[in-house]
Amino acid sequence: MKKLSVDVQELTKKFGDFTAVDRVSFRIPQGSIFGFLGANGAGKSTTIRMLLGITPVTSGEGQVLGRDIRTQAQDIRSRVGYMAQKFSLYEDLTVAENLNFFAGLFGLQGQSKRKRIDHLTELTRLQGTEKEFAMDLPGGVRQRLALAVALVHDPDIIFLDEPTGAVDPALRRYFWELIVDLSVAGKTVMVTSHYMDEVERCDNICFIHTGRLIAQGSPSELKSSSLSGQAMEVLSKRRPQMIDWLAHQEGVNNPTPAGTSVRFLFDGSPAQLEHLTQKFSEMAGPGEELKPTRPTLEDVFISLVADQRAAAPSC
Repeated sequence: MKKLSVDVQELTKKFGDFTAVDRVSFRIPQGSIFGFLGANGAGKSTTIRMLLGITPVTSGEGQVLGRDIRTQAQDIRSRVGYMAQKFSLYEDLTVAENLNFFAGLFGLQGQSKRKRIDHLTELTRLQGTEKEFAMDLPGGVRQRLALAVALVHDPDIIFLDEPTGAVDPALRRYFWELIVDLSVAGKTVMVTSHYMDEVERCDNICFIHTGRLIAQGSPSELKSSSLSGQAMEVLSKRRPQMIDWLAHQEGVNNPTPAGTSVRFLFDGSPAQLEHLTQKFSEMAGPGEELKPTRPTLEDVFISLVADQRAAAPSC
């Protein structure tokens, strides 16, 4: 069994009467990419802040790199990289000044400091921005600078909190190329996101909803174990009408818009599927099509959340 970089049991955080994180347990093997997925406000950032010792733990236990998150937080923070969801570097310093400042905080000096900064400047494509103030940088460049600072001390594990939020698709792909490269180099990466499509490269994933873990496993495991029925889609420009129509058909669950299509899960009988196909053909317009499709992690999440809501006690 691989050595664990993170080991969490029953981790809980309460703010007064509000439970932000509710008895969360997971393990992250060394060198793996771990996706922590959920909607905004689900508890992702709070969990990371507890792992780093920034937010006090209400109950539960956790270790990061073999160190206790309650009693050894300072040691943990010196060995991990953290890219916060909100840009938290010094806006009145230039790119080069930010890198120099944070490298110095972690004890880098002289030639080793210069070599590390030069390497990160190239790795994160910051060449030509060194003299620009952080406050004047476009959002994507800010994110690249924040990543460079998180990596400046060559940490063993990197926590990336929504690293691709509010960036263009090209930069999202680039960030994930870097994440994979870090994992190949033996680094452990924990990344939070609410973009279900971009985390297919994760080795393992936890879904969190309203502070509670609702499923965990590899992408393939989650697709095979958490979905009941066949993933289907309707190609149509009449998405609102199709969603309304599908919602009233037997065997159809959770019709959801996705680009130019409507996706749903079908868990009915073969006879019901044949009946659905026939009814669709009678009302379909030019270019509209009903067909099976490959399941996605977004299908998994939508299904899991629907199951949670159905199981919740009514008021």
